[in-house]
Amino acid sequence: MIKGLVFDVQRFSTHDGDGIRTTVFLKGCPLHCVWCQNPEGISPEKKLVYFAHKCILCGSCLKIPDKAIEINGKTLILSQAKVENGVLYEEVCPTGALKMDSREYSIKEIMETVMLDKAFFMHGGGVTLSGGEPFFQKQFTLELLKNLQKNHIHTAVETSLFVEQDYLLEVLPYIDTLFADLKFFDGAWHKKITSVDPELIQANIKFVLQSLHRHKVVIRTPLIPEYTAFPENIRRICHFITDIFPDVRYELLNYNPLAKAKYEHVEDSYCFADNHPLYSVSEMNDFYTIAYQAGIKNLIV
Repeated sequence: MIKGLVFDVQRFSTHDGDGIRTTVFLKGCPLHCVWCQNPEGISPEKKLVYFAHKCILCGSCLKIPDKAIEINGKTLILSQAKVENGVLYEEVCPTGALKMDSREYSIKEIMETVMLDKAFFMHGGGVTLSGGEPFFQKQFTLELLKNLQKNHIHTAVETSLFVEQDYLLEVLPYIDTLFADLKFFDGAWHKKITSVDPELIQANIKFVLQSLHRHKVVIRTPLIPEYTAFPENIRRICHFITDIFPDVRYELLNYNPLAKAKYEHVEDSYCFADNHPLYSVSEMNDFYTIAYQAGIKNLIV
């Protein structure tokens, strides 16, 4: 039985495609962007997470045999490397301070979950697969998309497009909207800030924008201060995609400062010590002007 590792199912979403949507967040990603909005989705493995604000230091977790937790005064210390069965900690914790960061679903189970919202899908909504990277769990994603299509549910996928082209050929017919990120055009800088070279991503963008599926594609650039939000980067990306398909749809995503709070729960550090605010309306309009002047006709604002 095919199973997928899911770290969140977000209902009533209005930011991941048209209409009211249910967004399924799949675990595992080949990229490691320094600003990742969902750092809990990068690792392909289930992990135990500690939420200090929920903890009452009752000591129930100290009964678990692997001794991955100790309490020092008013501080609970979790040693991830010692955790043998995180579910045991989740079961004994009375306040929900210890929880697994994800759970496995069969296709049947995840379909039962998303079908709870089918009434909303009839009015322009649907299901969006996000992550992590949905194409990291190739077979589960493909089978889920097929099942959604059989049930006449609009499908969208948010992806880095860091995947084999043969797989894209197989999965594209089951996707109604493909949101593909192109974060930075320069190769050396792209690898520095995402951990991968952009050549495969750029080749796949060219492939999908030259395919029969090009009208369902939206290219996105997240505007990250100091990393991607440079006029020259936006211009190069716009020139690249409009040279391939002049009517390409393009979206500039405003920076989201809320991600920083997630990093205290993962073994990673955020890219900003002092967090940046959202870009203002005026600043976003300046970015839009750059995109328009670089040849974009269909800008999503």
